[in-house]
Amino acid sequence: MSDKADVWQGTLSVMVLKTLETLGPLHGYGIARRIEQTSGDLLSVNYGTLYPALLKLEQEGYVTSEWGVSDNNRKAKYYKLTRAGRKQLLREARDWEQANAILARFLSPGEKSS
Repeated sequence: MSDKADVWQGTLSVMVLKTLETLGPLHGYGIARRIEQTSGDLLSVNYGTLYPALLKLEQEGYVTSEWGVSDNNRKAKYYKLTRAGRKQLLREARDWEQANAILARFLSPGEKSS
């Protein structure tokens, strides 16, 4: 049994967009590995969740894809961040920062509600 947690609901798209912004074009396996590495191997990326998320991001115009050859000489679909994807990443990052700040108000010790 793995100690890794699944990626939290609503966070996968921002993780994918940030990964592509940081590393450039990657195939699905590379995106998944990078997310897991960045989490310190605390998260596990479910491929049944990743590929539908990539398809949705592509349909929304935030990523584009094209077929290429992976490092191990296999055919792979590579995903690339678009200009709209960069703007969406900024929006999502801002939204997560705001949500984090709100949640911190509830979790801060010593805070009293009025």
